[in-house]
Amino acid sequence: MIVTFETMAAGDAVNGPAFAVSRESIRLFCDASLDYNPLHLDDEYMKGSFGKTSFGGIIMHGMNNFGLITRMLTDWAEPAGAIHRRLETRWVKPVKPGDTIRPTGIVKAKQATVKSRWVLIDVMVLNQNDEKVAIGEAMVEFPVMAKAG
Repeated sequence: MIVTFETMAAGDAVNGPAFAVSRESIRLFCDASLDYNPLHLDDEYMKGSFGKTSFGGIIMHGMNNFGLITRMLTDWAEPAGAIHRRLETRWVKPVKPGDTIRPTGIVKAKQATVKSRWVLIDVMVLNQNDEKVAIGEAMVEFPVMAKAG
């Protein structure tokens, strides 16, 4: 079912597909982003403490969460002619090979203005234990279509 600005309400869910994190998916993201930080590649490096934390092994790029949320929003908005305009996220828990994560969101508010219609969505990425690994807020625009005259 295609979502419309008129039929959606605060509290409506937006869901994206699950993503199985593997060493290969992390390596592919390294290649795509050109980010070869040892946090994502070197188990020996990650056995020590990184700052004041100890991850105990390599971790997925935080920006991979951003990409999964963006895909979810685009898949949800595009069929209705809406446009993903803004996304702010914060990483709250590391993601490791073997984790399965999925983006999700809840419509927080919607507002119509003279020129357009806007939806605010609380977004998050959950792991296989339903723990939040990323949180944030997104804005989607449902443009007002010009009427044929």
